[in-house]
Amino acid sequence: MMRIGILGGGLQGCCTALALAEHGANVVVFDQAQLLLSRTAVANEGKIHLGYMYAGDPTFATARTMIEGALSFAPFMERYLGLPIDQIKTSTPSNYVVHRNSQHNVESVSAYLNTVHRLIAEAANGREFAYFGLGLSEPLRTWPSGERDLRFNPDAVVEVFATPEVAINPDALANALRNCISSHPRIEVRLRQHVLQADCDNGRIRVCSTGPEGRFADIFDHVVNALWDGRLAVDDTMGLKPDRPWLHRLKYGVILNLPVGLESPPTVTVISGPFGELVSFPDGRIYLTWYPECLKGISAELSPPDWPTYAPEPARSVILRGTISAISDIVLCLKPLNHMSLSDARVKGGVIVAWGETDIYDVKSELHRRFEIGITTAERYHSIDPGKLTMIPYFAQKCADRIVQSL
Repeated sequence: MMRIGILGGGLQGCCTALALAEHGANVVVFDQAQLLLSRTAVANEGKIHLGYMYAGDPTFATARTMIEGALSFAPFMERYLGLPIDQIKTSTPSNYVVHRNSQHNVESVSAYLNTVHRLIAEAANGREFAYFGLGLSEPLRTWPSGERDLRFNPDAVVEVFATPEVAINPDALANALRNCISSHPRIEVRLRQHVLQADCDNGRIRVCSTGPEGRFADIFDHVVNALWDGRLAVDDTMGLKPDRPWLHRLKYGVILNLPVGLESPPTVTVISGPFGELVSFPDGRIYLTWYPECLKGISAELSPPDWPTYAPEPARSVILRGTISAISDIVLCLKPLNHMSLSDARVKGGVIVAWGETDIYDVKSELHRRFEIGITTAERYHSIDPGKLTMIPYFAQKCADRIVQSL
């Protein structure tokens, strides 16, 4: 019986483990944390991108990639977790805001968004409700100026486009995945186990790891490297070296429950450039991030520093104050929000890994292009670069199918 090692117990590792276990494989998942899906997997906005964000890629290659991932996301969760597509809780639909200082003017953004929307409709033909049961055929709506200026600061916002794009609650998804993984008879989980290296051993793959009980070496028929911030370092031990520059970036977000009596804000993505977003859920949970305030680390090392998942003081208060100030200057209903009264707000961060040497401030940065991602296979070793949360189930299924078909 096939025995497969999965390096990393985040969303990519857990989804790949489930897909392989369904094919009858015995799977061992390694993770250095004390709990599966406890770091980057639950430290983001949960956006399931339909490609609207990537106006910096005029080839539409990133948009096409994200569309395919987005249309595969909910069907994967229905298949493996038993979550009906239209019952996965999502945010309110996202409104794309063109900032006065955007890297792209209104005309080019409008043309880009409408072209992406047409690509979405084409890709969804025959699977119209795969995106969380939501219809995708209605044209994009541009907010009338009167409505726009009532909700947004007219000194900062020049146009707003309503889209069907939504986010999921990453904490809720993580809980569902943990429960499924823990009860699966073919999946073994090894927590607090740090993977040191992988190498070939008589046609199979050996994984060396260390933990509280010492150092271990395991032999597997196949190994999937689904690590997030440590993937490149383990690839290097297998002789897979990056042929281009990369960056690890530490970015925090603010998660809070909207105070009673405060108007629920719209979900907003501000484009394009060093801005941010606001994700609003019907239950009052909101997620906020603003680029300058929330970016707290950059590394070009194979493995980034061991950055803290939760921002310590005084960084927490600085991030909280700056993020709320910046976003409330755009979304007017958040003006009454006082960071001093938000003692339960979480400032949680994760690593963003992407190709390139420059940050998002650079209009030509490779961070604006996220299509050069996927699965790299060297015989029985497979390394997955998902690029974005959106793509994870898609690549999990692709990787599982590739392994099974190789037998």
